[in-house]
Amino acid sequence: MPIRIPNELPAVKTLTEENIFVMTEQRAMTQDIRPLKILLLNLMPTKIATETQLSRLLSNTPLQVELELICPQGHIPKNTPQEHMLAFYRHFADVKDFNYDGMVITGAPVEHLPFEEVSYWPELCEIMEWSRLHVHSTFHICWGAQAGLYYHYGIEKYPLEKKLFGVFPHVVERRSNMLFRGSDDVFMVPHSRHTTIRREDVERVPELKILATSPEAGIYALSTESGRQIFITGHSEYDAGTLEQEYLRDKGQGKPIDMPKNYYPGDDDTQPPKVTWRSSANLLYSNWLNYFVYQTTPFDLRQLPPQRERR
Repeated sequence: MPIRIPNELPAVKTLTEENIFVMTEQRAMTQDIRPLKILLLNLMPTKIATETQLSRLLSNTPLQVELELICPQGHIPKNTPQEHMLAFYRHFADVKDFNYDGMVITGAPVEHLPFEEVSYWPELCEIMEWSRLHVHSTFHICWGAQAGLYYHYGIEKYPLEKKLFGVFPHVVERRSNMLFRGSDDVFMVPHSRHTTIRREDVERVPELKILATSPEAGIYALSTESGRQIFITGHSEYDAGTLEQEYLRDKGQGKPIDMPKNYYPGDDDTQPPKVTWRSSANLLYSNWLNYFVYQTTPFDLRQLPPQRERR
């Protein structure tokens, strides 16, 4: 089934060229189906790229998905045209009276700041608290995962000696959890971050379950028992060239940056990178939509039960 996104969103053209079934708003109005309502809080600077990446993954199931986009009030992105923001994005005040089957909170390039010094931190806290009553399952990515763990459970982030940058092997620790049903014994995930969380901090919170880890990248996936809150520390949604764009950007700015690990064939950055994480990314998002959203969400979203799992 298709993903339903605004007719003029740039992702429509990209995904259509990739032979991904995109349903415009006009056609969706003729179908007697309740789509899964997914809210995307996009905190990434390259908003159009992130919209397209996540739309691609959310479309890869038999379920019809309706995607809505929001961004923090008053925060003006530097890398996205203002006309795009005005055309396709709403603010929290516009959606806070509604309920959603799922929500995605993306990463953000603000790791160097304490959470409380991020300009939109108060609003993000309000949104995360709101999600406990108005969203069936919330999927946090990278810095968004660190922010959610800090807000809901008091888990701190810690600076790394150098940037964790590349594509790393991971293993599933909790096979009984449906988020990784059908996963390979080892699967690859891109990471690009300067901070991390510590296992001992997570293990002190009984409400949280560690689902998948990496010897080099640490904890990758954790969730509450019910799956109402899911935290992913990597970037499974990344395109083939996303790490390369970050690598060339930092090199061009004279920043200290290592070549992304396990990315270029033979560690030769003159060669095109090889994608080794696409299938695991599609499985991750399809399992989330199927087992943690579609299978358990009430048909009438006004009947959403509150989330009780919290420190």
